[in-house]
Amino acid sequence: MFIQLLTSIFFVLILPFFFLIIIKTSKSKKLSTAPSPFPKSYPIIGSYFDIKSNRSNRLQWTTQILQSSPSATFTLNHLFGYRQIFTSNPANVQHILKTHFFNYQKGHFFISSLFDFLGNGIFNVDGESWKFQRQISSHEFNTKSLRKFVETVVDAELHDRLIPMFSDAAPGKTVLDLQDILQRFAFDNVCKIAFGFDPACLLPSLPQAQFAEAFEEATILSSERFRAPLFISWQIKRFFNVGSEKRLKIAVSQVRDLAKKIVGEKKQELGDKSSLESVDLLSRFLSSGHSDENFVTDIAGPRICLGKEMAFLQMKRVVAGVIRRFKVVSAVEDGFQPEFVAYLTSKMKGGFPIRVEERGELD
Repeated sequence: MFIQLLTSIFFVLILPFFFLIIIKTSKSKKLSTAPSPFPKSYPIIGSYFDIKSNRSNRLQWTTQILQSSPSATFTLNHLFGYRQIFTSNPANVQHILKTHFFNYQKGHFFISSLFDFLGNGIFNVDGESWKFQRQISSHEFNTKSLRKFVETVVDAELHDRLIPMFSDAAPGKTVLDLQDILQRFAFDNVCKIAFGFDPACLLPSLPQAQFAEAFEEATILSSERFRAPLFISWQIKRFFNVGSEKRLKIAVSQVRDLAKKIVGEKKQELGDKSSLESVDLLSRFLSSGHSDENFVTDIAGPRICLGKEMAFLQMKRVVAGVIRRFKVVSAVEDGFQPEFVAYLTSKMKGGFPIRVEERGELD
């Protein structure tokens, strides 16, 4: 209520100025009737109205603007002079992400928005801290033993859970949400690879796992911070522990409490033995001497992405294992247009309904 009151007072005071600016700008552009793909920008408020009207389809909207831009780059103006630069120009992308990567830090806005969820993990730090974690992770990801462990985990999840689920659904042509199933499949794998912990999300009953739900909730609410009209608005809600920030605090607490519980158990096991028998990432980090609970929790995961090569390995084995046995047929209605939803992870709104059919010998 306090935040809404402040917001209302703010807009009431400056609304007349906004309308004056908009009217004058509209009159000056009256002769230009051709619609522009680029968002209109005004003093003080920037492109607030276009941003708000495209809130639900922001990724598609910015993609269309980039496609219309001769340089495949444009600047989006927010309230009070805050700006975002979008680019899909290959030369710019290579410059930012490869040749001059260290010149483009994540910055305070990005880091503070995700800190409650990601902490000081590799996805949320800059400079020497990023470099140090990158070196540690690269060393582990390039070991043959970890690759073999990933293959074993993925194959077990594929043959013990995913394929039996498809086999049960095929005879009755049961409609399945492929997006939800693959998300559960990925979450099980990530938790087992990162922590050696099996949340068992991909069981036949499709259980509502508290850990997975808390992780998804934290992902969505952390992403929402970037969409707040004012950077300070979510900080005020966090200070008073209300609304979405209260829910985020609860979700993050559930995720990190379980993660620290697993870390504590493995540290206890390491103290009782000379080494850990498991070969998950957390065990590897602890065995190599990294014993700080916050550090290993942030660096080990759980992560939705375990690196490009590991992600490709999972994708290849899953696709090969499923396509060899089944036909996957879309169960959406004719004329259905998928709506893309972008958070820290991306998905299709409403899921992806499918049916599976057993392949015959001649298929």
